[in-house]
Amino acid sequence: MQFSYSWLKTQADTELSADKLEHLLTMSGLEVEEAETAAPAFTGVVIAEVKSVEKHPDADRLNVTQVDAGTGELVQIVCGAPNVKAGIKVPCSLPGAVLPGNFKIKPTKMRGVVSNGMLCSTDELGLPDDGVNGLHILPQDAPVGANIREYLDLDDTVFTLKITPNRADCLSIKGIAREVSALTGCAFKQPAIHPVSITGSRKQPVQIDAPADCGRFISRVIENVNARAATPDWMKQRLERSGIRSISALVDIGNYVMLEIGQPMHVFDADKLSGSLHIRRACEGETLECLNEKTVSLSENTLVVADEKGALSLAGLMGGTASAVSDDTQNIVLEAAWFAPEIIAGKSRQYGFGSDSSFRFERGVDYRLQADAIERATELVLQICGGAAGEMVEALGELPETKQVELRLGRLKTVLGVDISAEQVETILQHLGLQPEKTAEGFRVTAPSFRFDIEIEADLIEEIGRVYGYENIPDDYTSGRLKMLALPETRRPRFAVYNEMAARGYREVVSYAFVDEQWEHDFAANADPIRLQNPLAAQYAVMRSTLIGGLVEILQNNLNRKQNRVRVFEIARVFSKGSDGQFVQNERIGGLWYGAAMPEQWGEKTRNADFYDIKADVENLLKNKAVEFVKTEHPALHPGRAANIVSDGQVIGFVGELHPKWLQKYDLPQAPLVFEIDMAAVLEREKTRYQTVSKFQPVRRDLAFVMPETMTHDDLLAALKGAANKLVQEISVFDVYRGTGLPEGMKSMAVKVILQDMENTLTDETVEPVIGKLIDAATAAGAQLRS
Repeated sequence: MQFSYSWLKTQADTELSADKLEHLLTMSGLEVEEAETAAPAFTGVVIAEVKSVEKHPDADRLNVTQVDAGTGELVQIVCGAPNVKAGIKVPCSLPGAVLPGNFKIKPTKMRGVVSNGMLCSTDELGLPDDGVNGLHILPQDAPVGANIREYLDLDDTVFTLKITPNRADCLSIKGIAREVSALTGCAFKQPAIHPVSITGSRKQPVQIDAPADCGRFISRVIENVNARAATPDWMKQRLERSGIRSISALVDIGNYVMLEIGQPMHVFDADKLSGSLHIRRACEGETLECLNEKTVSLSENTLVVADEKGALSLAGLMGGTASAVSDDTQNIVLEAAWFAPEIIAGKSRQYGFGSDSSFRFERGVDYRLQADAIERATELVLQICGGAAGEMVEALGELPETKQVELRLGRLKTVLGVDISAEQVETILQHLGLQPEKTAEGFRVTAPSFRFDIEIEADLIEEIGRVYGYENIPDDYTSGRLKMLALPETRRPRFAVYNEMAARGYREVVSYAFVDEQWEHDFAANADPIRLQNPLAAQYAVMRSTLIGGLVEILQNNLNRKQNRVRVFEIARVFSKGSDGQFVQNERIGGLWYGAAMPEQWGEKTRNADFYDIKADVENLLKNKAVEFVKTEHPALHPGRAANIVSDGQVIGFVGELHPKWLQKYDLPQAPLVFEIDMAAVLEREKTRYQTVSKFQPVRRDLAFVMPETMTHDDLLAALKGAANKLVQEISVFDVYRGTGLPEGMKSMAVKVILQDMENTLTDETVEPVIGKLIDAATAAGAQLRS
């Protein structure tokens, strides 16, 4: 929000210096981003009247002027501006003047003719461009000899505030003045609203077809206006210092009322409308050519103002060219409405452009302000453009309910830590327009229509605190003993996970929880992701249910910067929909390995990392937990090179190589390896158990089994372990053979079996029955002992 201090003073009777006001607003939560004078520093520039103009004898583009600068005698100045003529009043810098950029004015000769100064344009004074090619022409009533800085109020301070989304009430001079009044105790002078005389006969019918989206819509027809009338200089100045360019009197009046009291408005050409105005949702595929010369295809989630023929404007966002006012407009329709913030929010990003109106509507506009805005705009139109005003036509939809909030003085003291008297609290609440009523414990406050953010007691405490002054609340230091509780033995410290990943050569990354919807389709086969109602951009439209997309994007960024060996990990939350329709968020750790297994070196041949390299990292990460890897199919991973990570019968994650089809789509030269695991499972660990060491030697038996290729390592081990007794300490595969001597489609797996007794030396009589049961179990599973 940008505004000039001099305009603010018309509504807030304060004598604070600009510096003090800047500090006060910032400390109260209205951060001042910038405060600068309306024009750069310059001196010695006065108002002068051009008395005569003659052609320069030796230059076709120069003129010799005689000007009255209030010095008592005429001053000769050579001027090259194309718009110089006798009778105009312009800024004049006399010898000794210093213009912006430390440009000093001295008497000089121009093609042999003496020039004792310079007549100035807006650019030479550092003022906003007025669109005039040449001198800055001043009104005829400008006093000759007066200092131009005083006349144009160029020492005025222009503030730029960073308004938080909850303080939409401060997006107007009226709102800021109310705030300054509460902070300083100065008088708050609301803009006077004078109902105009009704002399016109036309009315503009209005119908709200979407009552939940539009709570109030008011129209008024003004006939026989002069659309070519010039915008007054005082209005132009206030608009320019608020960052808004002057366009035409009718458009400027709408913008002025929006800045003055906070109600966005729109002006239609009444003769371009057909029948009643309808506030409705757009039809799918309906199009509208907007005032910014963009033609948009509307969707059903968009509110429009339409007539009997079709859409006229994007409600709260921008008008259309078909009903726009022009210099030939004779009759207009003023419009002021209240739109629900939810229906306006996000439309600027959806259609690729925004406006000052949408910025206000999506944050919330006072729902009782519309009639005042129509009256104020009508008054200005009649003053500047003339015409005859008709009666207002109002249509009502669903308006917000008035909220009442209780404030307990005891709670106020507890939270702020300072004792503020009830009288002072009441005064603050009154100045903020919160209508306090005394209760047994404090006050009951009725939230005004311009404060959408007052909902709970904490909101009122915040208001009291910031107006009272955070710097007035004393700093109290507390001291006490804090006991760091030890983690349970079955829980791993979080920092140990970070250290473990760093030790394995991974770098931590952070990516957005908002992702491209296509990532969800590709990497999670998620056809129904959690969608954002108000996305930051099209590529951040849904919440992620997997970390893989973000890791792949980070890999792409590294590859674009010629990094050919990348190992990254991220610990973050993913989001999904539960069976009951509720949203579920789980913390997961994801990792990605791309490129060589080892950094380039002389001691080891370069090879690309494979599935077993990243599987080793996962096993190391889960070394305190019993897990197994089960072949699986995953939408993100290569078939046959993907496994679920299973613990206690529960799938806690997956690991594998990225699917070949995503290599081409995401322009990856080779396949990265990825894993993703529930963080809760990573942080769990089994309780340490102790057992005695046997004094007796173990016995090893090696068994080779022939089996079909379709039978897996896990199938064989599961059968063997199912038949093992307490003497069997270990069963593991140490060799796999395919080739000569084996039938086609068959393979051989060699298994070592370690047996040990804690109390006796094992003999063949004890061992052979156990081995026999293992062989029988393998045979039943489809494997035969190799002869």
